[in-house]
Amino acid sequence: MDYQPYGLHKEEKTYGMLCHLLSLSGLIVPFGSIIGPLVIWLIKKDQSHFVDMHGKESLNFQISVAIYSIVSALLMLVLIGFALAIAVFIFWIVYTIIASIRASEGKDYRYPLTIRFLK
Repeated sequence: MDYQPYGLHKEEKTYGMLCHLLSLSGLIVPFGSIIGPLVIWLIKKDQSHFVDMHGKESLNFQISVAIYSIVSALLMLVLIGFALAIAVFIFWIVYTIIASIRASEGKDYRYPLTIRFLK
């Protein structure tokens, strides 16, 4: 195994990054934004605290964004939902990329505006 600074393996950083990046599969596959991180987290959570932490964080964020998207869809009936849906989409993309970069650097990351379902 290739050791990195702070005692993390390169593989741990990669899986931590994948916990975030696989959520972008939701652009192609329905529910992929939750299924992708969930699969990585379930496979690797017992092998690495770093991957466990990033997997939980990613899942919490993806579930929160799904809730925000549903609220946006409901608010489309009063037209404000269209602007809110665009804002939620941009928020999702930007913070997913930021979290992926932080994980690849071996750093912890907490998404803003996230409901903590998994602790």
